[in-house]
Amino acid sequence: MLIVHGYHSVPSEAKGAVLALGNFDGVHRGHRALIGQAVAEAQRRGRAAGVLIFDPHPSAFFRPGEPHFRLTPLDEKLALFAELGLDVAVVLAFDAALASLDAERFIEEILVDALGVSHVVVGYHFFFGRNRGGSAETLRRFGETHGFGVTVVDPVADRGEPFSSTDIRLLLAEGNVRGATEALGRHWRVKGTVIGGAKRGTGLGFPTANVAMPKGTALGHGIFAVRVKLDGVLLDGAAYLGTRPTFDDGMPVLEVFLFDFDDDIYGREIEVIFIDKVRDDRRFASAEELVAQMNADCAKAREILAVTPL
Repeated sequence: MLIVHGYHSVPSEAKGAVLALGNFDGVHRGHRALIGQAVAEAQRRGRAAGVLIFDPHPSAFFRPGEPHFRLTPLDEKLALFAELGLDVAVVLAFDAALASLDAERFIEEILVDALGVSHVVVGYHFFFGRNRGGSAETLRRFGETHGFGVTVVDPVADRGEPFSSTDIRLLLAEGNVRGATEALGRHWRVKGTVIGGAKRGTGLGFPTANVAMPKGTALGHGIFAVRVKLDGVLLDGAAYLGTRPTFDDGMPVLEVFLFDFDDDIYGREIEVIFIDKVRDDRRFASAEELVAQMNADCAKAREILAVTPL
């Protein structure tokens, strides 16, 4: 997949494509339906299929003081696009200059002059340009003038509820990783480097790999059944995210206990794939009571993983 950053020097291979427009945070089932429409239209026209996305997310630009929970970092998002069969991804830096473009200039300078789009595909709630002044209808109107087609995709829903990145963030904030999996169409995951910790887990018989969660991540606290990808190998385990209320109520850190594994992996990058929640976080009266519960948690996590293919 060809990746184009910006729109000032666009290679010829990226021009004339059918582009799906949006942020696509999570690349959830609704996003996949929209991208599927772009792929189908591109095949019909004999054109390249692609996406045009913004990075960082506009919310992060307009509200820099607020943490923004990204479901999919840019590298993961691009990898998912490639898996979906796209030929090109155009990544526009969302900065003050881009934010100042009104809808008409966005269409004429970027979509028409720079990219020469043959067709665009957008969701029913897509807005763009300064103050979100452009809509699907704006695209249709300018498409008639500039010679590109427009497809507007109706909401994709499950049991009457449209798939939404915002709703998926809320599910994860509740710790409902199973619900998030259903909406995403795959298991939610985070990447990080293993860092040093207080080694309480080791003292309790459960040595953990500690990972700092990406900035803005809001996952409900508790114990989770997880799989961990390390150097391309999948390992089973249980993960804890919380403030360690039995000990110090400190800053939340993701602590991962890998089953049947004792290698030193400090400083190495791992990917933690969340399968299901085992229980909520809580305080225990003693370390002994906590250890007994941890044994039960690991047994439950093993049961979950045994019946959950990845």
